[in-house]
Order: sequence, then structure tokens, then C-alpha cells
Amino acid sequence: MNNLPCQGCKGLCCGPVPVTEKELKKIKKKVRSMPPRIRSNLQNQPRHFGTCIFYDLDQDRCGIHSVRPEVCRAFGYHKNLVCFRNPAAATEGTWMAEDMHVGLLTVDITWKDFS
Repeated sequence: MNNLPCQGCKGLCCGPVPVTEKELKKIKKKVRSMPPRIRSNLQNQPRHFGTCIFYDLDQDRCGIHSVRPEVCRAFGYHKNLVCFRNPAAATEGTWMAEDMHVGLLTVDITWKDFS
């Protein structure tokens, strides 16, 4: 796969993000294991409207990258999830979720759900 030019995007294409029940469980485990200082820093960042609650603006990257949802893993590589900075990377067909989502990060699922 091609690398996407994510540096400098500030997470504008990250969110709201649909998550499945299985993904949400992994994310909750990851958030619980974060050192308090890192979690607090991530939680208290001012984000652009609609941007995923886990996008780390200070580091310009996903704050939960190792457990990011499948849609995030697919983004930029499928024709229905095109990266505006590298549209040529979208060489795969249409991406479809295998499981139903239980909510959207930032809209239905917020930092309150990780207390």
C-alpha cells in the first residue's frame, strides 16, 4: 500500500468515525491503559468541529493508532474513502463495514464514555 500524506492534515478527514462494538471494546481498553498525562492531554485538545475525539492535534496523528477502527485503516485506499491529498492511493474497490456500528466517535461516543 502507498503511504498517505497525513502530516499536516490536522485530522480534517478523521471523523466522525463509525465504530463497531468490538472496536469500541478495544478502544476502551487502550484508553484505560493510557498514562493519565497523555490521556488528559489528548482529551483536552481543541479540535476542529467533527474531528475524531482521538485525533492528537499536538502530534498530528491518531492517538489510538494501534486500535483504530477498520474504516480508519481502509481510509485513503478505497474508492469510497479517498484521501484528498493523495487520491491516486485509492486503488481498492468500495469499502464496506463487516459489522454494524454502535455509534460515531465524536457524535454518539464522547470522552464521557471513557470515564
